[in-house]
Amino acid sequence: MKSLKLLACCLLLASCGPSQAPNSGVYMLVDTSGTYRDEIQKAEQIIRYTLSRLDATDSFAVARIDTGSFSEKDIIAKMTFDDRPSTINRQKRLFAEQVQKFVNEAKSAPYTDITGGLLQAVEYLNEKGPTVKTVLIFSDLKEELAEGYIRDISFELDGFNIIALNVTKLRSDNIDPREYLARLDEWQAKVEKSGGTWRVINDLDGLEGLL
Repeated sequence: MKSLKLLACCLLLASCGPSQAPNSGVYMLVDTSGTYRDEIQKAEQIIRYTLSRLDATDSFAVARIDTGSFSEKDIIAKMTFDDRPSTINRQKRLFAEQVQKFVNEAKSAPYTDITGGLLQAVEYLNEKGPTVKTVLIFSDLKEELAEGYIRDISFELDGFNIIALNVTKLRSDNIDPREYLARLDEWQAKVEKSGGTWRVINDLDGLEGLL
C-alpha cells in the first residue's frame, strides 16, 4: 500500500513539472523541374533565412520535388537542433553545406510529384512531433506525374500550415491567367479540405514573422 502511495506521489509531482517549451518543425519542398531549376538560388536564400529563425529542439528538412517524391532519398538535408548553442551552430553550418552542395549539383527534374512530396513532409513532421508544423512549397504548383504514378490521395493536415512560395507564372499562364488562378484554387481546396491552413507568398519579404 505504501508503494502505491509513493508511486501516486511521484506521478503527481511529474505532472506538476514544467511543460516542454513549444518548438517548430519545418519541411521545405524545392521544385527543380523545367525552368524552376533557374530559381534555385532563391530557394537557397529562403533555406538560409529559415535556418536563422530556428532554435533549440526545432526540426528542419529540405527535399527536392522529383519524379516520385514520396521517398526519403529526396531529402537533401534534415536536422533536429540540439539545446546547446555551440552544437546548434555546428548543425546549422553542416545543414547549409549540404544545401549548398545540392544547389551546385542540382539537375532539372523531368516530372513534378508535389503530392508525394507533401505526403513525405507530413510523415516526417508527424514523426518529429513539433508544436508547430509548417510545410514550405517552393514551386509553380503545376504537378506533372510520370506514367503509372497514382496520387489521388487524401491528406491528413490538421495542425499543419502549408505555405506556397515563389509561385511563378508559366508561359501558358500569360496566355490564359485562369490556369494560374485555377492551380492556386485547387491546392488551397485540397489543403483546407484536409484540415490544414493555406497561404501563398510571392514576395519573399512576407516570410518575416512567419517562422
